[in-house]
Amino acid sequence: MIEDQILHKLEEIVGSANISCEKADKITHSYDATQQSYLPDVVVYAENTAQVVNIVQLANKEKIPILPRGAGSGFTGGTLPVHGGIVLVLTRMNRIIDIDTDNLTAIVEPGVVTGQFQKAVEKLGLFYPPDPASLAFSTLGGNVAECAGGPRCVKYGVTKDYILGLTIVTPTGDVIRTGGRTMKNVVGYDLTKLFVGSEGTLGIATEITLKLIPKPEAKKTMLVYFETIDGAAQAVSNIIKNKIIPTTLEFLDAATIDCVRQGSGLDIPQSCHAILIIEVDGDADILDKQTRKILEIVEPSGVIDTQIAHTHEESEAIWSIRRNVSPSLRKINPDKFNEDIVVPRSKVPDMIRAIEKISKEFNVPIINFGHAGDGNIHVNLMVDLKQNGMKETAHKALDKLFLAVVEMNGSISGEHGIGIAKSPYLSMEVDECTISYMKTIKRIFDPNGIMNPGKIFSQDA
Repeated sequence: MIEDQILHKLEEIVGSANISCEKADKITHSYDATQQSYLPDVVVYAENTAQVVNIVQLANKEKIPILPRGAGSGFTGGTLPVHGGIVLVLTRMNRIIDIDTDNLTAIVEPGVVTGQFQKAVEKLGLFYPPDPASLAFSTLGGNVAECAGGPRCVKYGVTKDYILGLTIVTPTGDVIRTGGRTMKNVVGYDLTKLFVGSEGTLGIATEITLKLIPKPEAKKTMLVYFETIDGAAQAVSNIIKNKIIPTTLEFLDAATIDCVRQGSGLDIPQSCHAILIIEVDGDADILDKQTRKILEIVEPSGVIDTQIAHTHEESEAIWSIRRNVSPSLRKINPDKFNEDIVVPRSKVPDMIRAIEKISKEFNVPIINFGHAGDGNIHVNLMVDLKQNGMKETAHKALDKLFLAVVEMNGSISGEHGIGIAKSPYLSMEVDECTISYMKTIKRIFDPNGIMNPGKIFSQDA
């Protein structure tokens, strides 16, 4: 419990309307997409950097855990207050401070919703490519904390590739500024990249300087049905070997396709065991030529049928297949473990086969889809946690899953981060010496261990 005098000081900093100890508010900020829940002692809403500084300084002085939080949409427990303390909500810091159309940059506060920012810059003919599935509600601050990706990253890269600079409030309450507004900057250590993906454990970003690019003139969407997952994976490799980098290369495996068939009634050929959704963008006059070239490249890989969207509505119809995946999953089982592994593109079929073996061994349905262009597979273990021993069974399956990923020179997380959900598996991928240096960095920035404690490193949880 936080003493009343501390609560009074917090109220003095942010005002009575921006602090709550009500149980309903604490519950609202106690969970994320993992569905795990830990109650904070107090919820505080910050409106500017000065407030964040004062709150962090107080928390550090009193050694109270502090948890920066945006929309709370993460999949690994990164914003869960596992040790109680202060949940510092940043959603009210939601201003787009500047969009510079001459230099193709923008400055935003962390509470700006990703999708709303994209719409704002696109009105000016500009483009912010990172597109996590949660873009309709996730915030740019959260995207920075997790280094969010999305379907377009095969061509355009992930969040870290668009962060030019940050204003950071450190765990001791100092304000530091990293990077700047220029495309080139090699003055000192690259602290910007250090903070991006640090999951709120090293500091709180209160201003973010972003790189923008010109908005592509047009896009074209294709749907390709394959006989096998091997054929789909080979098609992906062949497309890229031919020096074509599509905007997106999304895949669905056989288990996912069966799930979509049952859940949506979409007319998908029974002989289809893999789907690629391919999208290209750029100058309108080259897209038809590029589309024809892609279809020529993939044809020898066991293509059953193809569809090309000629209108926005037809494009949306193709993407509806992908969007029907998540709603269809609950028809299999009520609960799921959602993982986001990454393997080299050429290893995707091997990984799918390994997952199928794990599914059979533990009698757990596993649904796979994701970003074929960069080998990022979203693995969904569908379970009913009301069944005795099911949670333990699921974790045994995850042990084997992550081990197989590492053996294929992959990564246990491509977009979701480590948080608490994957912290027991960190040492599978990262050696102890490297982990030791990571912990040293954490101690330097956060000597009292107050900033989002219990995350990433399992022995601290």
